[in-house]
Parts: sequence; C-alpha cells; structure tokens
Amino acid sequence: MLTVDFVNIGLNHYLILSAIVFVIGMLTVLLRRNLIVMLMGIELMLNAVNITFVAFSHYNQLVNGQVMVFFVMTIAAAEAGVGLAICVSIFKRFKEVNISLFENLRG
Repeated sequence: MLTVDFVNIGLNHYLILSAIVFVIGMLTVLLRRNLIVMLMGIELMLNAVNITFVAFSHYNQLVNGQVMVFFVMTIAAAEAGVGLAICVSIFKRFKEVNISLFENLRG
C-alpha cells in the first residue's frame, strides 16, 4: 500500500507552486489575444496569490492570510462579472471576442 508523507511539505513547496501558477497566468495574459482566456489567466494569478496567503498564514499560525483570501476572492468575483459583461457587449457588437477590438470602443 502506498502512503504519502505530508509532513515533509513545507513553506517552500507552497511558494514554488504559487510561483509556477502565477507565471502560467502571467504568460496566458501576455501571450493570448482572446479576452476570455486572458480573464482566466488573471484568475490564475489571483489564485497563486491566495496560495501564498494561505501558506504564510499556516506557517505563522495566524488567520490574517486566510481572511485576506476572502477579500481577494471577492475582488476576483467582481472582476469576473465585469469582465464577462464586457466580453458579452463586445461579442454582440463585433461577433467575436478579441482584445484588438477594444480600440474600436472609443465612440
């Protein structure tokens, strides 16, 4: 039977995971032109920050980081709602969702 020893997982492991997730999100935002995919990249970056908050909160035995995660999640939900509303309005007008279409929204 295979057993996993979770005792050896330390703060460094969580920070490395958070950095990897953040870099994937950042590359998604920088390299993609589709607005929905870019929003998913921003969500990945926010989740990487949440992993860091929870890791430091657990490491320091404080609740402050976990409380901060709730605020970040609230901002992420608001960002997703506003971003998807913008996506829908762009799709209704131009029949596609491409970041270059933002230049045509000026008036």
